[in-house]
Amino acid sequence: MKHFLLIYDAVPDYATRRAPFRAAHLQLAQAARAAGELVLAGGLADPVDGSVFLFQGDSPAVAETFAQADPYVQGGLITHWRVREWTTVVGDLALNPLPPPA
Repeated sequence: MKHFLLIYDAVPDYATRRAPFRAAHLQLAQAARAAGELVLAGGLADPVDGSVFLFQGDSPAVAETFAQADPYVQGGLITHWRVREWTTVVGDLALNPLPPPA
């Protein structure tokens, strides 16, 4: 199991244009969460110009598949998205925890 970050860059007026797509976007996110793929997600603030999602899975496909199906992406609200593998080492959800300090 690995962690993957899905990072969205949004159009400048994203916050005002997302309303027609929001329910379907949140439904997709809740389904990914229920499937055990989406760990954490939320929008960037000040400025509202994107979002970050933390996925877990065996490959980046879990995040890529989400992005390709996301109404925000399909609706043109996301100008660019990318997936990065994230090696988590500190925290309760870390998949590669460091040994405790001596």
